[in-house]
Amino acid sequence: MTTNQLDKKAGKIGFVFIASAILVAIFVLWGALSPSSLSDAASTGLEWMITNFGWFYMLITALFVLFVIVLALSPYGKIRLGKPDDRPEYSWFSWIGMLFAAGIGVGFVFWGVAEPVLYYMDPPLGYEPGTREAALAGLRYGSYHWSLHPWAIFSIVGMTLAYVQYRKDRPALISSAFYPMLGDRVNGWAGKTIDTLAVIATCTGVATTFGLSAMQITGGLSYITPIPNTPWTQLVIICVVTVLFLISAARGLDKGIKILSNANLVVAGLLLLFVIIVGPTLFIAESFVTTLGGYITNVVPMALTLTPFSESEWLGTNTIFFWAWHISWAPFMGIFIARISKGRTIREFMAGVLIVPSLLALLWFTTFGGTGLNVEMYGAGGLNELINSDVELALFAMLNEWPLSFITNTLAIILILIFFITSADSASFVLGSMTSNGDLEPKMSVKVVWGLLIAGAASVLLFSGGGGLNALQTASIIAALPFAIIMILMIISIAITLGKDWKIDQRLKRRRREKRVKSEFKNEFTEDFKDEFIDNVRNDVKDDLYQDMKSDFYEDFKDELYDDFKDKIYDEIKDEIIEKITEDDDKQHK
Repeated sequence: MTTNQLDKKAGKIGFVFIASAILVAIFVLWGALSPSSLSDAASTGLEWMITNFGWFYMLITALFVLFVIVLALSPYGKIRLGKPDDRPEYSWFSWIGMLFAAGIGVGFVFWGVAEPVLYYMDPPLGYEPGTREAALAGLRYGSYHWSLHPWAIFSIVGMTLAYVQYRKDRPALISSAFYPMLGDRVNGWAGKTIDTLAVIATCTGVATTFGLSAMQITGGLSYITPIPNTPWTQLVIICVVTVLFLISAARGLDKGIKILSNANLVVAGLLLLFVIIVGPTLFIAESFVTTLGGYITNVVPMALTLTPFSESEWLGTNTIFFWAWHISWAPFMGIFIARISKGRTIREFMAGVLIVPSLLALLWFTTFGGTGLNVEMYGAGGLNELINSDVELALFAMLNEWPLSFITNTLAIILILIFFITSADSASFVLGSMTSNGDLEPKMSVKVVWGLLIAGAASVLLFSGGGGLNALQTASIIAALPFAIIMILMIISIAITLGKDWKIDQRLKRRRREKRVKSEFKNEFTEDFKDEFIDNVRNDVKDDLYQDMKSDFYEDFKDELYDDFKDKIYDEIKDEIIEKITEDDDKQHK
């Protein structure tokens, strides 16, 4: 299919939109009509998934990290995500801001305090609860869940889609990544199946984030106001945010998401600086250095350690959940990151998407998590007990232990609210694009449909079987498995594509180099020949001209010299004769 045909298809609503929208709508109706039935089915599926595929999630995420690091350091890292002359559309600050505000920032804010404190009393296998080692493990595992591994997952999808979209002129679809393997079949049922699975995984991941955001906003409001922290309040929050994000979506990517993302990065930075300065500064600094060293030292054992000889469920409810959630987020984050990363080299892309967020994750978790642990271990305490019952209150309870708590809690609610809006805005854009044949300007009506379906999915998850965090975790882990398999195939596909294009580029570079050398040799030879020829001709002409001029000059000079000499000799002889005659006359007179 030609580029013109693809352009004509872009924007049209087809099978992917209809099939995925119907499936998500059925899920929402199921949860609304029979929440307990949905909960039972999800629990059964979750148990089966963790038992049989826990190892799979652990292994592939480790392989994802290895792949992106090797790719960035390889010669392929110089390849640009776009045409050779393309350059980045957004500044570094705006780009990083949009990466965070696209949705992963919600996880930072929700889990920044909760994870380390939870793991302090419920550590991974091999640590004694309530000990210094458990506290260090809590910080290390919290950072581990949000550093290299999730961003490696996002970067694979984002880099692949940016490459095929801007270098190969393919539409902004997950199936476009498989064009090197499937050819034109990506435009048929194979591609539509891939895109439908990606849409469903994205809906689940975004719905999980919607639910977490609603839980935390409601928890914050209940902490500083009389508003009750109930699922009904969470439902109201979801409805309000849905209206707000639709207003943002109507303004477009550059005016809506970009402005909110930059503002949110500033708010998050201010809150981070406040906790560092007002909180236990020295404790935070020591925690950062220790966590960084522990993370670098233990990242491989953490990534490749399971518990086959115990009944521990810790990995399933923590690490495996986070890996599955990040994988379910990958289509959304990948398409969105690709959309804002045109013109960057693969190496620059990996540095921005992999290294910078990982360092910021370490800083965020050691700041907020370290402060939470300081309160739990050396301060008023009580955070762990509170988090076990209402995990969404962790951030607000920690901030309450420091000055200006009302202001900082209000600032935290605003931060979560903007993250919520930008997440929803970004998700509606991505899902609209995925279900409109890769249109980078999806219709507002399509974005509204997906916004409402995601809000509905988050709502039924919060209400089903008691709802809350367990329901959100279950949905993410189950929905992520099909897309995890798709990601493995995606790596194979992009490796094939980069290998072929690298060979072509090298061949073209060789030809250009040979052509340049030939041209330089030709010019040099021509110049040398021309100079030598001109010099020889000049010398020959000069010699001939000199001889001719010399002959002419000699003849003219000879005649003139002869006449002068003749006259001079005549005069001398004449003078001698006259002098002789004069002398003879004188003698005769005497």
